[in-house]
Amino acid sequence: MDIQHRILEAAARVFAEGGFRGATTRRIAQEAGVNEITLFRHFGSKERLLLAAIAVVDRVPREATLPARPRDPRAELLTWVRHEMDHLLDRRSLICACMAEISEHPELVPPGNHPVAAVRALRDYLAALQAEGIATAPFDPGTAATMLMGVLFGDAMGRGVIPDLYDNDLDQALEQYVELFLRGIGAAAAAGKRARPRAARR
Repeated sequence: MDIQHRILEAAARVFAEGGFRGATTRRIAQEAGVNEITLFRHFGSKERLLLAAIAVVDRVPREATLPARPRDPRAELLTWVRHEMDHLLDRRSLICACMAEISEHPELVPPGNHPVAAVRALRDYLAALQAEGIATAPFDPGTAATMLMGVLFGDAMGRGVIPDLYDNDLDQALEQYVELFLRGIGAAAAAGKRARPRAARR
C-alpha cells in the first residue's frame, strides 16, 4: 500500500471515530505511521485530506451493476440491494460522522457521491423495465429509485441505532423490500421469469 493510500485510510478511520474536530492531523499522522509534515506535503490541508479520504472510501466496486437489458428483475434487484447494503454497512460509521458534521461542514458530502450514483443507476434500470413492458404500474423511475435507496439507507443506519425496529433477519428484510418494491412498480408477475425481448411478445 502506498503512503497516500495509507494516509487516506487512516484519515477516514480517525474521522469516523472522532468527527471533524477529533480528526486532528496529529492523530491521523500517528494512525498512518507518518509525520504531520508528510500529510501537508501530500494534501495541503486537513480539509483537503478529509475530502479525499471520504471520496476514496465512498467508492464501491461496480461488480453488481444493474443490466441495461433487464431479464429477471427479482434476481437482478436482489443482487443489487445486497451489494448496496454491504456498501452502506461497511461505511456506516463514516456516514454517521458526515451526517453529524454536515451543518458545519457541508463540503464533506461531495456532489455525485455513491448514493447519488446508485440512485441514478437504479433509475435507469427502472426506466428500462418500463420500456421492456416488465414494469406495468404508472410510476416515475427517479422517485421509485430514491424511495428504494432511502429504505436501504434507513435500514443500514437504523439497524445499529434502533435495533427494536430492525429486529428481523437482514437477508429476509432485503428479500421483502425487493418483493414489495416489485409489486409497487407492477413487476411482481414478471419477477423470476426471464423476460422475452419486446419484439417477441404477442
